[in-house]
Amino acid sequence: MFLFGRQPAILLALFLPISAQTPGAVQPVTQPGTLAPAGNDEATFSTEVKVVNILATVRTKSGQLVNDLTKDDFSLAENKRPENIRYFSRESDLPLTIGLLVDTSLSQGKVLEAERSASFDFVDQVLREGKDQVFITQFDMAVMLRQKPTSHRRDLEESLPYVDTPSNNDLQAQRGGGTLLFDAVVKASREIMSGLGNRKALIIMSDGGDNGSDETLQSAIEAAQRADTLIYSILFADPTYYGGFGSSEGRNAMQRLAKDTGGSFFEVSKKQSIGQIFGVIEQELRSQYNLGFVSDQPVRISEFRTLQLTVKRRDLVVEARDRYWAQR
Repeated sequence: MFLFGRQPAILLALFLPISAQTPGAVQPVTQPGTLAPAGNDEATFSTEVKVVNILATVRTKSGQLVNDLTKDDFSLAENKRPENIRYFSRESDLPLTIGLLVDTSLSQGKVLEAERSASFDFVDQVLREGKDQVFITQFDMAVMLRQKPTSHRRDLEESLPYVDTPSNNDLQAQRGGGTLLFDAVVKASREIMSGLGNRKALIIMSDGGDNGSDETLQSAIEAAQRADTLIYSILFADPTYYGGFGSSEGRNAMQRLAKDTGGSFFEVSKKQSIGQIFGVIEQELRSQYNLGFVSDQPVRISEFRTLQLTVKRRDLVVEARDRYWAQR
């Protein structure tokens, strides 16, 4: 059971199973599967080989999404050794597993209502009842599952209002740290995401500050990587809480969580609202490429292996994870 306390920051996740019968669907990383011939967007599977799956987003240098590339536009290497891309698929509208983690510690008090409102709108636009699922987890001084995975909007609409900053009684009873961001990422990755066999992403809304976690930034990143989970981090801070200045350490943490897992980093500002950012994330998640390969190097010990995915066009930029967990 994913219950570690009772307060803030939410981890809201949408689960959409990827079926081998869905056109263009592919096996998740390191899951058994045999691929259809390269160049065929329809993948079929057996249980004889381990397929490593890479989700990638491609943009122009000005930031525009590019979703008309083919397999031949990509090159892939594992531990600096070229690998053959065995299959290729555009993920335009396949099911998603999305986790939304919202920081509700005291430093987020003035932005929490905007976080909740954007979460309502995001769920309303993204959730396809009967197909997608969402769970909600809060964290600040503790980590707590507010809503178990559900595909019903009504369940989520009833749960989200309870996502709030600590009460006075909670603060008086507090023991230990006050913003368990890294603990929340690790627990969500290990205890929820790792058991799923579909596309997965966490969306974090926070100022990036961590106070009291047993886990570290590195262990949080590695937990997400092992669970084949992308992280989209949204820096949403109340600068007045820190005397008019944000936390550079928090910003760096949010940037690393996104970059090292193959996701994207965003910052709420006057030019880009949190609602607009959610719109970009929704479009990006449904515009990904899914590439798969079978390593030509046997897995003798479980280890992280580096990945390098590039495109041949120099005017484009690829966002994808740069390593994966090879399980023996």
